[in-house]
Amino acid sequence: MLCFFSCSKKGAGGNNAVPVTESLEEDLPDLAEAIANFYTAGSQSAAEVDPDRGAYVEDYWRLIFGEAGIPDRLARNVAASALESPAFVMELLVILQQDPFTYYLVDKRHPLPDGYEPDDLVTLQAGPYRLDQSGIRLRKIAVDALQEMAAAAARDGITFAIGSAYRSAAYQAQVYERAVKAGGKETADRESAQSGKSQHQLGLTVDFSPIDDAFAATPARKWLLENASRFGWSLSFPDGYEEITGYRWESWHYRFVGKDLTAFIDKYFDGIQQYALQFIHAWQGQAE
Repeated sequence: MLCFFSCSKKGAGGNNAVPVTESLEEDLPDLAEAIANFYTAGSQSAAEVDPDRGAYVEDYWRLIFGEAGIPDRLARNVAASALESPAFVMELLVILQQDPFTYYLVDKRHPLPDGYEPDDLVTLQAGPYRLDQSGIRLRKIAVDALQEMAAAAARDGITFAIGSAYRSAAYQAQVYERAVKAGGKETADRESAQSGKSQHQLGLTVDFSPIDDAFAATPARKWLLENASRFGWSLSFPDGYEEITGYRWESWHYRFVGKDLTAFIDKYFDGIQQYALQFIHAWQGQAE
C-alpha cells in the first residue's frame, strides 16, 4: 500500500540519531510512479474502481488519523483528498525530504532525543528586526527565513522585536522551575515546557516581544497572522486549542517549519500546526 520505509540517521542540525523517512532523492521518481499508479486516471477514485482496495486505504487512513488524534471533520477531508488524488501524499513526501527537525513532533508527550542540541546555531545580529537581548541564537535555516520575513514586514512598516529563541535543555529546566515557583505547577504547565519537551530546544522557534498577552494587540501580531506562513513560520499555540497543544494561547510563539509544511498545514489541517505534526508522526510510525 502507500507505506514507506524508515531508517535511522543523523538528523540535519543535530547531534543525535532520529528515525526519519527514507529521503534518497533518486528513489522519488519510482515512488511517485507507484503512487500515481495506485490512483486511476480522470475523476474516479481508487475506491470506485476497486472497492476492496478503497476499503483497505480507508482503513489505513482511519488508523493513522486515530493515532494522530485528528478530528473527524479534518480526517474525512484529508482522507477524501488522499483517495481522490496522489497530490496529498506527494506533498507529504516533499516535506519528508527536508530537515527532519522541521517536522519533528515536540510536545508534552513527545520529547526530543536525550541530549539533543543543534550543531548549526547562529547568533542573531540586529537587522530588519530588533533584539531585546544579546546572545539570541537560531539555526541557520531559521535565521535566513526570519530575515526574509522581517524584511517583508519592514516594507509594510512593521518592525519585529525578538525576545527569545533557542534554549538548551538545561536552560529550559531553569525557565520551567522559575514558572513553577512564580505561579505553581498547574499554571506553569499551561505555559512553560519541561526540559527536553520545548520547541525552543529545536533552535527553530522565536518568541516575538512582548512575550505576553499584550503581543496579541500589536500590529506585528496581525501581520504575522496574515503573512507568516508564506515564509515558513507557523503559530504553535493558537487560541482555543489548549486541549490539543497542551499550552494556552501564545500569540507570540512561532516555529519555523518551512514553506512546504506551512502550505500543507494551511491546506489540509486548518492552519493548526499540532494536527499536521501529529499526523506526520503517526504516518512515520506506520511506515516503520
